[in-house]
Amino acid sequence: MNTSSNPHRAGFVSIIGKPNVGKSTLMNALMGERLSIVTSKAQTTRHRILGILNGEDFQLVYSDTPGIIQPKYELHNAMMSFVYSSLEDADVILFVTDIYEKHDEEPVVERLRKMVDTPILLLVNKIDQADQAEVEAKVDYWREHLPNATRVLPISALEKFGTGELLDLVLGYLPVHPPYYPKDELTDKPERFFAAEMIREKIFKLYKKEVPYSCEVEIEEFKEDEDIIRMRSIIYVERSSQKGIIIGQQGAALKKVGTWAREEMEKFFQKKVFLEIHVKVNENWRTDPKALSRFGYQ
Repeated sequence: MNTSSNPHRAGFVSIIGKPNVGKSTLMNALMGERLSIVTSKAQTTRHRILGILNGEDFQLVYSDTPGIIQPKYELHNAMMSFVYSSLEDADVILFVTDIYEKHDEEPVVERLRKMVDTPILLLVNKIDQADQAEVEAKVDYWREHLPNATRVLPISALEKFGTGELLDLVLGYLPVHPPYYPKDELTDKPERFFAAEMIREKIFKLYKKEVPYSCEVEIEEFKEDEDIIRMRSIIYVERSSQKGIIIGQQGAALKKVGTWAREEMEKFFQKKVFLEIHVKVNENWRTDPKALSRFGYQ
């Protein structure tokens, strides 16, 4: 219930941009919670993840989206559909770039140029890694190349520089509207989704080259008691050779994934976790519509 004298504002804020520009780090900084997995590898985020930030007189529904890429197979098409659907219902768009990004004409920039009715806040991220002249050059570039951007803001999501000002700006653009979700909700995703993402994040951090991109994680069983959560999870890979890599010599690599993931889950869920992980082969799941549908991409 809104007991303040201000009208209640609510709306959808889409965070979009290329891979590795810091969208998930920004989402986590704005939320004050670690909802999106963060790694140094590109294309880590595969789903549209909603983070719901509630105040007495506002509800901000952030969408963290996959990095914008040219699709090469069905999984990529599904990932890009999450990006474009987030643009369609956005009340505010946060278009994230960084000081390293090479500037080429992207379809999404063309699309943004045509969106004259939706506020676009263009964020030049990672300014903690640049000098003042580099930052100013990037800001000037984007003011020229996306002239309909409402504001161009230099930020550092990692250092939380500029994120407070950003929150105030976003709130000012939200329409007067009752909350879309119950005020005690933090996200639209179930707990088992975040459990799977934590395992997938550890895979990205532990393994190299193509292996993490060929993996999908499914929580087959999730039983929560008063003082412990028991989980059975499956890591799916595309080839038998990848299964051997994931398991490692005498199961050492898989054990490390399980230990890292369990430790993070216990912090996230605030209780003990018993985690069982198995590895199975699902050939070419990234191009199989049935597998993609099962894993929540369609």
